[in-house]
Amino acid sequence: MRFFILLLIGILFYNFWPNIEEKLGIDLVDTLKTEFNAVKDNTDLSTLPESLEDDINSLFKGSFIEEDNQEQSVEAPILETPAKQTFSIANIELGETKSKVEEEHGAPIRSSVNEYGTDWYAYHHNYHNFIMVSYNEKNEVAGIYTNQDLISSTTSIAHGTPKEIVLQQLGNPVDKIQKGMVFYQLPEERDYDLFQIDNSYVTIFYDKHKTNTVTAIQIISERLEKQRNDFYSVASEELKAGFEYQMFDLTNATRVEFGLSALEWDDQVRETARKHSSDMASNNYFSHTNLAGESPFDRMMNDDIHFSVAGENLAYGQTSSVFAHEGLMNSLGHRENILKSDFKQLGVGVAFNSESHPYYTQKYYTKR
Repeated sequence: MRFFILLLIGILFYNFWPNIEEKLGIDLVDTLKTEFNAVKDNTDLSTLPESLEDDINSLFKGSFIEEDNQEQSVEAPILETPAKQTFSIANIELGETKSKVEEEHGAPIRSSVNEYGTDWYAYHHNYHNFIMVSYNEKNEVAGIYTNQDLISSTTSIAHGTPKEIVLQQLGNPVDKIQKGMVFYQLPEERDYDLFQIDNSYVTIFYDKHKTNTVTAIQIISERLEKQRNDFYSVASEELKAGFEYQMFDLTNATRVEFGLSALEWDDQVRETARKHSSDMASNNYFSHTNLAGESPFDRMMNDDIHFSVAGENLAYGQTSSVFAHEGLMNSLGHRENILKSDFKQLGVGVAFNSESHPYYTQKYYTKR
């Protein structure tokens, strides 16, 4: 009789376990587990009908399994020397087929419009082994980016290589880029170098807080670069959303590279961020305090967003989320927000001014 009473309790535990464990104290739960297993161990199930024995064994097997919430480890790919070009990322080179990329990296987690009028396809495993890939009309790789240790080269350049070694290996970088009949001069003081090699534009980004070592790389085919007729892409709703999601993914990929957890996307705070970016773009200012004197935290409270900790990053004038993110990482205060372990949620809002220059607002916080 005692066995069948406990069996009934076990069935109830099996079906209602999540609520039971939430309601009961852990000591009581452990006591019930111990008692239940003790009865099972001292009961001769062979005397029961075979079908009932199977059901009970199944019940005992499944009732009190502890859920493993630990993130599964993700192995980095073994990087190979590029076969055709100077650089590859996660063993992918320009010209590879989309089917080969997805054979190696699985289906994309997200696709979003980029500044070239195509899409960035983001591949990763909870932001480990993060790459973004753009394809041409033949579904061949025309652009690729990573900010993780996935760079291989026919030279000695890799993630973490000092800038002086990059320049020794690749020579003088490009200081301007042509769009139609116009040459656009790159800023003299910048945290990246642009090289024109292998019929492509290779941008190597440096982390000045790690003694100017390689932190990211973007490779764009010359043909794809020529698709962007101007230095800034024409503003659109699709590009706005693309820049927002790309900034979110880039932030999380960086956090994971630094051993931190990824942030959750938050639609509500994205709207708060969008409103501030739109206000700055429309009224031609750039500040955490708006023209009404409201701080980032005032604006969140106005939108009924309650937080225990919060922070805001702003960026303006970069041609893409890649350049905006890498710039923020080289600004100490912005970097601290990106790498703050206390934050759990993030929303990004983008707006364009009349000249299609993007304004970015990142809103970091933890719900209260």
